[in-house]
Amino acid sequence: MRAIVQHHYGTSAQLRLDDVPDPVPGEGEVLVRVGAAGVDRGTWHAMTGLPLVARLGLGLRRPRDRTPGRDVAGTVEAVGPGVTGYAVGDAVYGTARGSFAELALVPTTRLARRPAALSVEEAAAVPVSGLTALQALRAARVGAGDRVLVIGASGGVGSFAVQLAVDLGAHVTAVCGPAKADLVRSLGAERVVDHTTTSLDGLGERFDAVLDIAGHRPVRLLRRLLTERGTLVVVGSEHRGRWLGGLQRSVGAALLSPFVRHRLVMLVATEDGADLAALTDVIERGGLRPAVERSFALSDAGAAVDHVAAGRARGKVVVVPDGTDHPTT
Repeated sequence: MRAIVQHHYGTSAQLRLDDVPDPVPGEGEVLVRVGAAGVDRGTWHAMTGLPLVARLGLGLRRPRDRTPGRDVAGTVEAVGPGVTGYAVGDAVYGTARGSFAELALVPTTRLARRPAALSVEEAAAVPVSGLTALQALRAARVGAGDRVLVIGASGGVGSFAVQLAVDLGAHVTAVCGPAKADLVRSLGAERVVDHTTTSLDGLGERFDAVLDIAGHRPVRLLRRLLTERGTLVVVGSEHRGRWLGGLQRSVGAALLSPFVRHRLVMLVATEDGADLAALTDVIERGGLRPAVERSFALSDAGAAVDHVAAGRARGKVVVVPDGTDHPTT
């Protein structure tokens, strides 16, 4: 099969499309013929090996997974020993260890049936970002009538968080840049705030939950946006620090939480098939639809990663194996 391969950490320039052996599914795994693979910020971290603390899981000196990519949607090509509930030809989506390829192995614990309402490109955009958004809202205990602030609402996780919060009956204020305001408004946000012209201190409102997905704002500032018993969920913290990359802010918030009136949560999202099935339910009843900005050919996967890492994506970006239709907009 053809797959993107990286032999060391570095920029997108070191990614190569190459011929590699077809993977063989093991116990509890299915082999998926990739129709599309999603691109999330984590793909950049896996490519660069930054921050350095991430290498404890990715591989200390070189990447443990030589093919990048986790989000995947496609059809089952083969099933491994012990697999029940899936058969060859089933339309599925989930997370793989190396989805920038024509074939990918996916454990059934990280797999679900693909929503019939979505194209394969749309389905590939869901797993990592959708699961992160779902679990962040659960951590914040968001319910009907709650006032929710989503910072970084135009990216992958943010675009899902806005829709899922609206589906729960919450009143959503979304923060993004001016070029992406129309997209975020179309996702159901009641109020869209341009972070280039309006400071968070000037919002004049307090929120039951704040989801901080983008940037590296001080926790003390974010706490000022909460109601007396509100919850801050630190979803991510993109920072240039080479060693921790902003992780210290998330850890600091979690350590502070027992000593303050607010709940401060450091989110560690999990890739879970049951939660993916829960997202499928929301999708199939019309409460959620991925915002896919564009598709890239597999041979141009490096450009897709760079596009996301630069913060240019409006919603999600996917990679499609060469030879498959992949219109760009």
